Amino acid sequence: MAYKVAVVGATGNVGREMLRVLVERQFPFSEVVALASTRSVGTEVSFGDDNVLKIKALDYYDWKGTDICLMSAGGDIAKEWAPKIAATGCIVIDNSSAWRMDRAVPLVVPEVNADALLEIKKGIVANPNCSTAQLVVALKPLHDLAKIKRVVVSTYQSVSGAGKDAMDELFRQTRAVFVADPVEVGEFTKQIAFNVIPHIDVFLDSGLTKEEWKMAVETQKILDPDIQLTATCVRVPVFIGHSEAVNIEFVNPITAEQARNALRAAPGVLVVDKREDGGYATPIECAGEDATYVSRIRKDPTVDHGLSLWIVADNLRKGAATNAVQIAEALIKRKLLRSA
Repeated sequence: MAYKVAVVGATGNVGREMLRVLVERQFPFSEVVALASTRSVGTEVSFGDDNVLKIKALDYYDWKGTDICLMSAGGDIAKEWAPKIAATGCIVIDNSSAWRMDRAVPLVVPEVNADALLEIKKGIVANPNCSTAQLVVALKPLHDLAKIKRVVVSTYQSVSGAGKDAMDELFRQTRAVFVADPVEVGEFTKQIAFNVIPHIDVFLDSGLTKEEWKMAVETQKILDPDIQLTATCVRVPVFIGHSEAVNIEFVNPITAEQARNALRAAPGVLVVDKREDGGYATPIECAGEDATYVSRIRKDPTVDHGLSLWIVADNLRKGAATNAVQIAEALIKRKLLRSA
């Protein structure tokens, strides 16, 4: 069976990656349509090694016969368009934050909670925040093994998570530093080149940023509402790949070796954990890959049952595009999609 797929936001970082992932994973599509705003109509985007798609306007697209919408166009557009698209019978897999905390919308990482797809009520499935997605892939096998009580995580998030303009700003600022030109700040609150910024998304009254809040509530919705999580989210001068330093407190005893074995057996996880120079994963190695890499697995002696570890993943892929396509694959596996 084959399915007609539309990618909304196809000119953006994640939209382009969605098109690439559909081809790489040999998704069973009958047709793929690239959609964006009217100002992008006619723009060509790559689709596989030798093919291109011409952008069509979201505003005028006829959704009749389209089975899956992969949407990465921002929260406002998702709020407006996802219900309209779903009303035509097309299932929307949305990458924005617009629907994540809606009780009637499953928030899904297929390696963790694919069965939540059985509870689709609005025709919409939410993709989690990129930093949450890679975190819960690594937490799931450990939670199954020893039950997680509390998580403390510090993220080191690449500029691609803020979009193409943010990547361009890092490039321009880096070049400006080397040639002694003025460094211009636009996309970020401070210079990002050769710097780190402990601020992602808006500040809340609690003192958390919204990114930090998202990680806590999304982990609870996806994995277990009893898990307590606190995060510090930091933007770093890396183009692609989010890293996380994670400290986990468990209810039950667990050793580093038990954790290592459980992670090695877990879907979507690649353990790179040698206690030697270079025996760990960094963003460079994970760029372009779909796995969630876990390294530096070790005992935390400050609590009764604690571990510390290091998690790295490509935020454009497992944190967004790949996860969305995996959701579509899971819908097909569970016979929750109509055929074109």
